[in-house]
Amino acid sequence: MFDDDNFNPSSTAPEERSPEGDAVPVAALNPPSSALFAADLRISSYWIHFSVFVVFAFGSLIILQSIVATYLAEHRHLGLRGVEKAMTTEAPIAVTVQLAWFGLILLFLYMTLGALRGVPFWRTVGWRRFEPGSGSTNSRALRYFFSGSGLALFVGLAGSRISPKEHLPIQELFKDRNGLLLLMSLAVLVAPLVEETLFRGYLYPLFARSFGVPAGIVLTGVLFGLLHGAQLGWTWGLISLLTVVGIIFTYVRARTGTVLASYLLHLGYNSMIAISTIAAMHGLKQI
Repeated sequence: MFDDDNFNPSSTAPEERSPEGDAVPVAALNPPSSALFAADLRISSYWIHFSVFVVFAFGSLIILQSIVATYLAEHRHLGLRGVEKAMTTEAPIAVTVQLAWFGLILLFLYMTLGALRGVPFWRTVGWRRFEPGSGSTNSRALRYFFSGSGLALFVGLAGSRISPKEHLPIQELFKDRNGLLLLMSLAVLVAPLVEETLFRGYLYPLFARSFGVPAGIVLTGVLFGLLHGAQLGWTWGLISLLTVVGIIFTYVRARTGTVLASYLLHLGYNSMIAISTIAAMHGLKQI
């Protein structure tokens, strides 16, 4: 997954001779814009790619939801409100749509950033080994994981002081044991991988290269918070907390130069949420 390619960011550009005989770097003759950025920001995507991605992401979600809605209307004989209720309160349906959408997003990024360009996809979107530093790889991995868990506890405590205007949409999916287990499995096993690849692997380098690293970190965090707005009932206090979480994840990714670090933070964060949710329901005995 993290196989190194032959790129060496510290190597110098080859030289050509000018007509006068002086050595002229090839990079000066044909300056690649990526050479101006750190190695972990040299993702081969630009704003035109981002525009196509946005259209694909929202278009595919609409198509998936339309397919499921049509199926429910025809096979369950549900009206518009019944279909909407089923899609927002039945965990198997919601998880299926989410999994399919995540799969399509990963497939799009893999094909357009990796396979069609003949480059290693995971490394291209920032999945790299930790740079040599303090502690072993395992100890650093555990440090990030448990830091994410600690962050989840802090956010949970802060979020408990925020009163939503109405019942959160995501809570509708916690009504039965199987539904809760499906959601927790999605949150721990799938969401960190896909969301980190998307936000910290794809979007952050694009924003950082265009607007600078600090702005890239903040912008990525804001989009991360907004993406979860619907499931939080657009409660802006909770969205603000999740935006801060997104900024922290992105800052760690920027500082370490690898999505692996933010993934471990995210994994620890979601794992603690899953454990806390199950514990709050007394080991699923309340549902």
